[in-house]
Amino acid sequence: MSGAGAAVKLADSSGLPVEPRTLPANAPKPAQTTPPIGPATAVPRIAPLIRPEPAHAAVVERLAGSESPRSATPLTDRFGRFHDYLRISLTEKCNLRCKYCMPPEGVALSPKNEMLTTQEILRIANLFVDLGVTKIRLTGGEPLVRPDIVDVVAGLGELKAKGLETLGMTTNGITLSKQMDALVAGGMDAVNISLDSLVPAKFELITRRKGFDRVMSAIEKATELVGSGNSGLVNAKVNCVVMRGINEDEIADFVGFTKDHAVNVRFIEYMPFDGNRWNDTKFVSYAEMLDRIRQRFPELTRLSHADKPNDTSKAWQLPGALGRVGFITSMSEHFCGTCNRLRVTADGSIKVCLFGSEEVSLRDHMRAGASDAELAQLVGGAVVKKHAKHGGKGGMHGIASSENRPMIKIGG
Repeated sequence: MSGAGAAVKLADSSGLPVEPRTLPANAPKPAQTTPPIGPATAVPRIAPLIRPEPAHAAVVERLAGSESPRSATPLTDRFGRFHDYLRISLTEKCNLRCKYCMPPEGVALSPKNEMLTTQEILRIANLFVDLGVTKIRLTGGEPLVRPDIVDVVAGLGELKAKGLETLGMTTNGITLSKQMDALVAGGMDAVNISLDSLVPAKFELITRRKGFDRVMSAIEKATELVGSGNSGLVNAKVNCVVMRGINEDEIADFVGFTKDHAVNVRFIEYMPFDGNRWNDTKFVSYAEMLDRIRQRFPELTRLSHADKPNDTSKAWQLPGALGRVGFITSMSEHFCGTCNRLRVTADGSIKVCLFGSEEVSLRDHMRAGASDAELAQLVGGAVVKKHAKHGGKGGMHGIASSENRPMIKIGG
């Protein structure tokens, strides 16, 4: 950054100017010298960071003639999608070993010195909020295993004074009950809790760990806080990854759970990632899930009016139920055309598509002394190259056969 409270003139990857924004006086400042990345290793200063590419000429022309302020920011891609939702992975570590996420032996973790520090996380979040991000979700690994999680949330919560509207977290819920109050006090206002079975023994089969009762307690506490109306927690959801031969027989039970619990249960189509041994025989589509549910609950009703333009989930509800049901149809009915999400991995790379293998390290550039203006150009260069859908890899089998990180190293 240029200095406390200084106005920084930014530009997107095409070189177009972005309206200056004032950076916060309390934002962390980068070192002006080149700090070590690891033992006896240093990253040289990188300049220039971004060069306009001829292939983007049409994008430049379109942006130059646009009257929309959003279209001229580094967060708008060549298909006109404005990305105001940032998912930040806080760690690659997890206290579960879920079958759809990783093999039983786990995955090789990155060295500690390659992980983003708290100050680096806050600096990146500050930058993205300055560029127009209004929603941040913390993921992992399991974000609650990070020792300074309460401090991270409190630091991010301060960004609500400068435009951040929602601060959420996706967690497996194992230790959530103990930390819920402190997290909500720090600014967390939305939480997604992963639960793939309502049967304790099957929970252990899927996660390869104990902890069912603790997750259920976390869900109960979250719904109570949402129901109180004055706790600061305004949204609680349960995420359920559906896999044939494992938990597809419980789909209707989860729908029944919403009758008496003010929680949104979201069924997620099983997606392929490195190390999770995905194959299409385990895949259960949105259409099949609905057929199964209607055999028991034919009155399940579609709530099209509840779907927001950038929602990934299709909303349904049982008449009179306290909660709702949603379906995240990443594989059978993708929603790439309205995607507004970007990801920053725990080791500091920006990933513009969950299924894309392309990444750019913000960490290396920060540690090499890059200014916020240079980081913004780097972000713009990555965003403008985003593919129309699924990282440019085609259907399910194209995604499954391509190189990508394990889910735990991407961030859920």
